[in-house]
Amino acid sequence: MLCATVTLRANDFNAIVLEQIQSMPSGGGYATTRAAHDALVGSTSFSSDGIQIKAGNAHPSFCSGATYLVFLKSLQALQSRGAIHIDAITWKKLAPSRMADGIGIWGRWNANGPGTARLFHELGLGRNFTSFEEARPGDFLKIFWNESVGKNERGHSVIFLGLENKDGVEHVRFWSSNKPNGYGEKSVPKSKVARALFSRLELPANLNQIANLPARDKYLANMLSVDSSIEEVRRMTGAR
Repeated sequence: MLCATVTLRANDFNAIVLEQIQSMPSGGGYATTRAAHDALVGSTSFSSDGIQIKAGNAHPSFCSGATYLVFLKSLQALQSRGAIHIDAITWKKLAPSRMADGIGIWGRWNANGPGTARLFHELGLGRNFTSFEEARPGDFLKIFWNESVGKNERGHSVIFLGLENKDGVEHVRFWSSNKPNGYGEKSVPKSKVARALFSRLELPANLNQIANLPARDKYLANMLSVDSSIEEVRRMTGAR
């Protein structure tokens, strides 16, 4: 069970990520329909006080939308504690939108392939890696259920919670929006994970470089129609 309160160590933002999971709704159903995307877009708004996030409005939900809301809530928590400062223009660019894959920040996160890892690499937000031995609870994780990356992939955007043993079988435990119930934890045999790509938030202040980011990431934009390779993934994300 995750703790409701955590202590933030210097340059360790995983604790903040785990803390935000505790404030997320439970259940609500899973769907990848237009209505679910619209609900995600409607869960954030802006005012003179900054961004407002009402995660309870984002239901039914889907995996990348769930992890993105935790990402946004983590940034909001860091700003409220004076750890970072994100200006109003950057917050607006961070808002989930109806942009196509590879377009803008949300379009990168939501893309097939290594969307989150590519964004982390482009902005220098933190390290990307593939080793479970290096992973820690609070890392963002893209699970690939098959060997394909891109057009033919079967994937899942989650937040890693750790490894556990169930009846002698090693399992991967994570939080996300999962079929069929929606927001919540899940545990699957590690043997079912064909590939894993972790992203650890380490330099969130680099988000203020968003203005220098190209509007469209061609590599991610093409992931709906072409397949990538693990070698290309490593090159495009700097993953070890």
